[in-house]
Amino acid sequence: MTTIAYVRVSTEDQVEFSPDAQAKRCKDLARLRDLGPVTVLADEGWSGKNLERPKMRELLTLVKADAVSDLVIWRWDRLSRDQGDFATLVKLFERHHVKVHSVNEGDLDLASASGRMQIGVHGVFAQYYRDQIVENTRMGQRQAAEQGRWLNRAPTGYNMINGKLVPNEMAPLVRRIFSLRAAGASYPVVSADVGIEYSTARHISLNRVYLGEVRLGDNWFKGIHEPLVDETTFAAAQRANPTGQRRSKDLLSGKVRCGLCGRIAGVHYNDRNQAIFRCRHRGQGCNQPGRSSNGLHRATVLGLRVLASDLELQSAIRHQLREHRATEPTRGPSASSVVASLKLKERKLLDLYYADKIDADCFAVEQQRLKIQITTLESEIDHVERERSSRDRAANRFEEVAEFLSNLDFDEIWTHASVAEQRLLVEDLVDAVRIFPDRLTVQVAGAPPILVTLQEVGLTQGCKPVVSETGLEPTRP
Repeated sequence: MTTIAYVRVSTEDQVEFSPDAQAKRCKDLARLRDLGPVTVLADEGWSGKNLERPKMRELLTLVKADAVSDLVIWRWDRLSRDQGDFATLVKLFERHHVKVHSVNEGDLDLASASGRMQIGVHGVFAQYYRDQIVENTRMGQRQAAEQGRWLNRAPTGYNMINGKLVPNEMAPLVRRIFSLRAAGASYPVVSADVGIEYSTARHISLNRVYLGEVRLGDNWFKGIHEPLVDETTFAAAQRANPTGQRRSKDLLSGKVRCGLCGRIAGVHYNDRNQAIFRCRHRGQGCNQPGRSSNGLHRATVLGLRVLASDLELQSAIRHQLREHRATEPTRGPSASSVVASLKLKERKLLDLYYADKIDADCFAVEQQRLKIQITTLESEIDHVERERSSRDRAANRFEEVAEFLSNLDFDEIWTHASVAEQRLLVEDLVDAVRIFPDRLTVQVAGAPPILVTLQEVGLTQGCKPVVSETGLEPTRP
């Protein structure tokens, strides 16, 4: 049988209670009590919330094998900060006749009622101290999140500088991931295009931190950092492949959103095989009625018709186009500066290869990754320039376009257009259709939301989820 000195230090204890200082005091006490040679078991960086610690498990194994005669600790809370575990250890030590020596609290007789009572008091205070730490930590995290501060390590596309997320050279690639997903590209295609691992690209496209938000548990708060994408792009990236449900072939699939909770509405079919848009969160906190796809199609055509005839709306579009012509604020480093940085890395990589500091395989893999990212960003630069030129042309020719729209009969066009042509109109001109219990709104590209009443498109309002179209549906079989 031997004497064991058990030492534990958690992350928050390391400054005040170093493991070396604990071990030294335990050895000094063992020498004073003439306990013989001492074996030190130290759990460094481990919390006392439970007994799942490497050296604690080793200690328990030795105790159960009756290989320990004396246990020296610096303080009782080094063994555990959980009252239940504390009681378990006391019973185990008593059963195997292990005498416990504490540098701070002295020796306590495990066999006597008063000794067990004093140990129990130590256990209560140890757990109280731990619970207080947890409570204060959670309070601090909550306060930081409400202030908009990111609490974890910086995600891809950001650096943590002075406690704030700042966009870095990966920011343009993050924006590229969202634009590809919004266009319907699969994750393997996105990964190959930007030179980023599949899992990383997927995690990026689902992370609301790029909207300028911060997370605490399941809750998101407005952050103080610069967003890398806007709400429209983020939502479009999510609709590319909703989890657990394939995208419907309906013209408005991915465009219809719940006006109450903001989620994308899924498509279901009734017993007449008619498409019904329903909020995915219905029954889980959202009381949004389902709406007939045909009614929403009519609302879309009505919104396009209003676009052609409403003078106030056209005035709002003129204002929007003027705003677009203004210089847009950059979010983090520009794509051009990142391309220059990547080309510098490429030259440094080549220097390392010529100096025989990396092998040919490693050089080839890293060079290919850099080339993909450079090509992607150069393509993105060209795309941005084309879009800017397109907006300038649209602003310059809006009066001509407005006159052209005023002469269009959208109802006639929609009626005679093929499904593919209707889909093209929706993709190019409609950003979103939002459903509310008592109304609809159609968001035409570049225009404020257009209000559409249910009666205008043959839908009815009721206290229950309704999908009827006021006499426009065929009779039930």
